[in-house]
Amino acid sequence: MDTEPTHIIFPAEITYVDLGNENLVAGLADGAKNVLRVKSAFKSFKQETNLSVITEDGSYYTFNVKFAKEPLLLSIEMTDFLHDGEAVNRPNNAQEIYLEKLGSESPMLVKLIMKSIYKQNKREIKHIGSKRFGVQFLLKSIYTNNGLLYFHTELKNTSNIAFDIDYVMFKIVDKKVIKRTAMQEQVLEPLRAQNYVTVVHGKSTEHTVFALEKFTIPDDKQLIIEVAEKEGGRHQSFVVDNEDIVRANVIDELSIQ
Repeated sequence: MDTEPTHIIFPAEITYVDLGNENLVAGLADGAKNVLRVKSAFKSFKQETNLSVITEDGSYYTFNVKFAKEPLLLSIEMTDFLHDGEAVNRPNNAQEIYLEKLGSESPMLVKLIMKSIYKQNKREIKHIGSKRFGVQFLLKSIYTNNGLLYFHTELKNTSNIAFDIDYVMFKIVDKKVIKRTAMQEQVLEPLRAQNYVTVVHGKSTEHTVFALEKFTIPDDKQLIIEVAEKEGGRHQSFVVDNEDIVRANVIDELSIQ
């Protein structure tokens, strides 16, 4: 650590910072809530100190800090150290998914639940989906826990042409309206997503878990989940009725893997 600041870039907004002692000065970088600027308060210090950071997604980071006249890195990208194989490129509406709040739910628990659903990859719903143009879009399961609903979808591409995802949308619409307009749609924004990819290559399958705030659907309305192809016409959508949602499986937190 030098008197020149080191910038640590986190994958989520910083909510808490604890400095080990007065040797360090830290603050958020201008205009960026996920970038921490850290520097030495003095020309040098001999004693090792520490730094702890908590981010909005519930992650906890702790660092041992030493003074260095010539630091190896002046900018540290935490995702470079934490990357776990998940897709780094996300569709157009992915940004909102990582900025919405989770209410009273623990972000870390939500992450564990989504990873568990994704890993187990069970198809518990057999009757909801669409298939055309060599592309199949399915709803595999719905789970519920502590005020949130988890929708597990699958996109299977049996064609040779890659399916580039423009967006995935959850919207509540009137059953009786044939020609739907934006005024008659209520778009539901997912709060988090597991494996939200930009492309499903030819002859391959991807599945995704979305977390949304718990909701029910009035009798005269229905939920439509749709996926749009970027610069293509192979859009897919299917209908989810209220009876499907109220039958959502309750998650046993003790069995989360």
